[in-house]
Amino acid sequence: MYLVLIALAFFLLIIAATGIRIVRPYERGLIERLGKFKKEVRSGLHFIIPFFDRMIKVDMREHVIDVPPQEVITKDNVVVVVDAVIYYEVTDAFKSVYNVNNFEFATVKLAQTNLRNVIGELELDQTLTSRENINTKLRTVLDEATDKWGIRITRVEIKKIDPPKDIMEAMSRQMKAERSKRAAILEAEGIRQSEILKAEGEKQAAILKAEGEAEAIKRVAEANKYRLIAEAEGQALAISNVFKAIHEGNPTNDLIAIKYLETLKEVANGQATKIFLPLETSSVLSSVGAMAELFKDRQTEGNK
Repeated sequence: MYLVLIALAFFLLIIAATGIRIVRPYERGLIERLGKFKKEVRSGLHFIIPFFDRMIKVDMREHVIDVPPQEVITKDNVVVVVDAVIYYEVTDAFKSVYNVNNFEFATVKLAQTNLRNVIGELELDQTLTSRENINTKLRTVLDEATDKWGIRITRVEIKKIDPPKDIMEAMSRQMKAERSKRAAILEAEGIRQSEILKAEGEKQAAILKAEGEAEAIKRVAEANKYRLIAEAEGQALAISNVFKAIHEGNPTNDLIAIKYLETLKEVANGQATKIFLPLETSSVLSSVGAMAELFKDRQTEGNK
């Protein structure tokens, strides 16, 4: 009898243990009773009725799906191999279980299909240089499609895009030619800029030299001008003093005539062939003529 009771208690203990469920903080629990959804529970300790209730746990953390590499045809009919990864998180545990069967598999297939559509609208050069745009478009399309599954696509990343080998070789040659072209352009631009700067420097030097010579000529002319002015002022002052002294001495006409003859003698010693006399000397010359007649008469009387 005791053995039966012990066995019964042990059996009840096992049944009670099967009714205990623990939900972790990053999980949600969906409880079904006799095949019908009853409620959703959060983290903690929960009890269910054995054989009647069933709990489905859903992981609410962010997940990563590796999209297998696949061949995609671009707009210009080039076959490329594309590999991508998808980051997603469950936002509604009920929808992720009851609205889709194996949502991870469905998400991968949906990503592959839309990846063909997005890249099929781009040419090869755009495909290789527009990864960020491809990621954004693909994430938007997937997020809209998976919204009814209770899933949010957080990020889509294209890991690699591999064109055919011959295309890669052609692109490598094109890139090399482009670099050579840029190098030649930069070298020519450098030479041109150097010549321009050299010519500009020579021009500036010539301008500065010409300005210096002009300034020197100007200053020499200014110095000569001041020298001539000073000499003229000195001569004018001297003549003025002489004229003043002569008038203050009250000279006679005979004295003036003799001094004038001395002046003519000095003028005659020069290289000039012509002598210009002012009109004011007519009275002086008449005096000189009179004195000459006087000297002639006295010489005649002496001879006699």
